[in-house]
Amino acid sequence: MSCGKEHETPCAEVLDRVFEYLDGEMAELDCAKIQVHLDECHHCLDEYQRDELLKALVRRSCSGEVAPASLRTRIMASITTVSSDSGRTVETIETVETIETYRYER
Repeated sequence: MSCGKEHETPCAEVLDRVFEYLDGEMAELDCAKIQVHLDECHHCLDEYQRDELLKALVRRSCSGEVAPASLRTRIMASITTVSSDSGRTVETIETVETIETYRYER
């Protein structure tokens, strides 16, 4: 989705990487590019703020729960690292099945 304006960093890239930005998992230069885009694009800023509120809600709702070590181990085992064409490393997380399995085993 795009706001219809041209930006140095495309809206699609910003929206694809918004959680990396929120989690502080970006290089400083990438972070600066995202911030410039958010300063210029109200559409992406709205999406960013929605995702920021969602993360805060999840954090508040789950703050008292601690996952057992066995679940953490199974989730970590399900993370696969893949190389993309651009040379950037992308992590693909396949945890839904692991979490669902855990729910039924309890």
